[in-house]
Amino acid sequence: MTEPLPKLAKIPPSIVATTDYEAFARERMSAQAWAYLCGGATDELTLRDNCDAFQRLRLQGRVLSDLADGNTKVTLCGSTFDYPILLAPVAYQKLAHPDGELATVLGASAMKAGMVVSTQSSVALEDIARAAQTPLWFQLYMQPDRDFTRGLVRRAEAAGYRALVVTVDAPVSGIRNREQRAGFSLPPDVEAVNLRGMRSPPPHTARAGESALFGGRLLADAPTWKDLGWLISLTRLPVLVKGIMAPQDALRAAELGAAGVIVSNHGGRTLDTQPATIDALPPIARALDNRIPLLLDGGVRRGTDVLKALALGAAAVLVGRPCIHGLATAGAVGVAHVMHILRSELEVAMVLTGCRTLASIDHSVIWPPAART
Repeated sequence: MTEPLPKLAKIPPSIVATTDYEAFARERMSAQAWAYLCGGATDELTLRDNCDAFQRLRLQGRVLSDLADGNTKVTLCGSTFDYPILLAPVAYQKLAHPDGELATVLGASAMKAGMVVSTQSSVALEDIARAAQTPLWFQLYMQPDRDFTRGLVRRAEAAGYRALVVTVDAPVSGIRNREQRAGFSLPPDVEAVNLRGMRSPPPHTARAGESALFGGRLLADAPTWKDLGWLISLTRLPVLVKGIMAPQDALRAAELGAAGVIVSNHGGRTLDTQPATIDALPPIARALDNRIPLLLDGGVRRGTDVLKALALGAAAVLVGRPCIHGLATAGAVGVAHVMHILRSELEVAMVLTGCRTLASIDHSVIWPPAART
């Protein structure tokens, strides 16, 4: 088996787009880590379509617009960001780099990018917060042990996180064949450190002829809308709901008091053959009608993708795999470079479509009119 190449200390001039990082990252990660961080569910159709759907959309260029004093600032859940691109939560980042989330937050801080920290981070949430010089949100999985979940919330509050992002689309893990084929398991030096000490239900292995899921404790402890309401009532922090793909679910989250909704199919890692998030976005935006902020993740690789998401109703996007590719290639410098590329591309796209601020971006940016529905 070929050993991964060492990390780069300097970004080569051949890396000019976020996708250029993929080949460099793959050479610097184990085959098992690559399968975990970059794979998707079953046939990976949704994983691929998240990117392909952005490419199917076209932009309407505009000329001679007054662009003086333009900016890309956005305010979300009480925090103002210089641009509407946040780092998505990704678990076990020490699989990509020995410093893991500490390198990621350093790169995010250098670019003044908001970062969402995973419950399953390989560095303690408090250590990440101490290293951060940028706003942090904490992504939360509601654990079967609700008391432990409450403790995670209190830890995030005490550490200075500014919002909670509760992921609701993975009561069970998706079937990820690429991981299975690679024989993935966590190495002994990587763990979900924030979950140390949690009581876990006993493992269940279905025997021949038995249901793999139904009838056991796993689904009995899976969170419901009632649990979401409990979580929102539990904390002083704004709670965003991540994993929404249906308008009716977005509306129900808003009715329960969610501060925002994130359109997400878990990066194509849970239920394969779901639509791309950019295709799911417009009907959810119409249903919410600006009631609460709407964000999107999945498939964002270009600044033009960001512009398209904003045009179709998102207030901001989250980016996952490109940042991990940057992390695996060159640590904090790679993460910062990925965010710099995306921000620069967004600004160029805004100028060439005549958009001075984010408020200027609307459906007219998408060409032709038939593509707006």
